[in-house]
Amino acid sequence: MTAAGSSLGRRIVVLRHGETTHNAAGIWQGQLDSPLSELGLRQADAVGAAVAALRPDRVVSSDLTRALTTAESVGRVCGIPVEPDPRFREVHAGSWQGLSSAEVAQRWPDERAAILRGEDVRRGGDSGDGERMADVLVRVGEALDELLADARPGECLVVSTHGGAAKAAVAYLLRLDLQMAWRVLAGLGNCHWGELHEGGVGWRLQTWNVGPVDAPGAASSPP
Repeated sequence: MTAAGSSLGRRIVVLRHGETTHNAAGIWQGQLDSPLSELGLRQADAVGAAVAALRPDRVVSSDLTRALTTAESVGRVCGIPVEPDPRFREVHAGSWQGLSSAEVAQRWPDERAAILRGEDVRRGGDSGDGERMADVLVRVGEALDELLADARPGECLVVSTHGGAAKAAVAYLLRLDLQMAWRVLAGLGNCHWGELHEGGVGWRLQTWNVGPVDAPGAASSPP
């Protein structure tokens, strides 16, 4: 079942995880399981009550620790168990994982420049072991379709995920091509979210890059 063909009145909150130690160091983490930093833990604590105020009925998360820890903050406040789903993981960055942004730019300048232009380049360069955002769009879309097939009218779903995967989720629901999504959607800050509402002709982005008023470290952090 597609989002456009499902029942009306549902909401999806796409939430990015708190700051990680790799975010703070400017490291490409991709699917590395890096933990939240001390700042990230404080951000996750603050976001729990803020997202709980949106009255979620279900909380689903990437199975990577940084997203799960963030989701569990929401789940604790709401009394809702968190459901892990690896399809909401970040884009796999192949051999770039664990390297700094400067190292990637130095060793793969053409690929890095293409990504900055919004082109869908396979992460990891010529190693061939990374993903394109098109791959992320497919797996995230499958997971969203399954969630929506089970969601009742009026329900609110929280998806705790990552910066790139969050954009892919929004692109899928709004039926945007990836380059358009890259151009019009700013990067989500750590522990910031976007809220989508379902209407008669599909989904609408109601808010984007919203965070708790009192959350520490509101700026978006690197990869």
